[in-house]
Amino acid sequence: MKFAVFQQSRQGGRKYNQDRVAYSYSKDAVLLVVADGMGGHYHGEVAAQITVQMIADMFQKHARPHIKDPHRFLSAAMISGHEAILDYTTKHNLMESPRTTCVAAIVQQDHAYWAHVGDSRLYMFRGMRMVTRTKDHSKVQQMFDEGKISEAEMYTHPERNKIYNCLGGFLPPDVELGKRMPIRDGDTLMLCSDGVWSVLSVAEIASIIDTYTITRAIPELLDHAEFRGGEDGDNLSAVGLTWGEAQKRGLHHDTVSTAQMPLEDVTTRLDPFSVQRDPAARQPVTEDDIERTIAEIQTAIKKYSK
Repeated sequence: MKFAVFQQSRQGGRKYNQDRVAYSYSKDAVLLVVADGMGGHYHGEVAAQITVQMIADMFQKHARPHIKDPHRFLSAAMISGHEAILDYTTKHNLMESPRTTCVAAIVQQDHAYWAHVGDSRLYMFRGMRMVTRTKDHSKVQQMFDEGKISEAEMYTHPERNKIYNCLGGFLPPDVELGKRMPIRDGDTLMLCSDGVWSVLSVAEIASIIDTYTITRAIPELLDHAEFRGGEDGDNLSAVGLTWGEAQKRGLHHDTVSTAQMPLEDVTTRLDPFSVQRDPAARQPVTEDDIERTIAEIQTAIKKYSK
């Protein structure tokens, strides 16, 4: 199994970064995941962290060396994340449950599988052509499907941030599963939060991914999105994978080969939980707060991870 993978997350114009992103791979499978936390500082970060860490933890347990039923795994992992968020809410007597969107994908045996809740997106590109993307669980997506607004209007509509499906809400999430898709050498999967796709067109995303290797394309995408978003821009996060050992315009991907990887090994890239501290806040977050939250996240994951 050969592929190139890269991830990055930025704060953008917001006071805090509530996005979380990760990837993990075994000898025969790769996991990609993005979560975009919602609900006041700093519990949105907690919801996203629980979700991403839960899915990565379950992948590490079950990718031996591949996932037997990827769609079933993705659905179960997201539901476990949802339950862990609700448990955190109850233990802390929160007035409102923190919530998060999530999109996750597994690639194995030359096929891609994915699932999502909310408006974090997955794109699949073959050269400059978009093969498919996930459909947002949002008010504006519904309005577009009903023919009430154009696709261009979706990006500027005043209700574009209204999401009807998420993890951590009072209603159980409706995890949407994408169909099993063959993936060829040179194909690219890109998962991102709405801070990226809401300010970049499909053509712009495709052009950047087609021009650069994935390790360069992800920072380029975030550079463009951050500039376009400006001072009031959203958090922006993306993780991308190019399958096989493709080359672009003489540029070599930083290819990962798992040929010599032991069957029981799993490699994971997941940034540790952190919170941007604002000294001017009424109750600024302290180091003790962060350490305590990390311990609570670990407890929630241990309880619901199967």
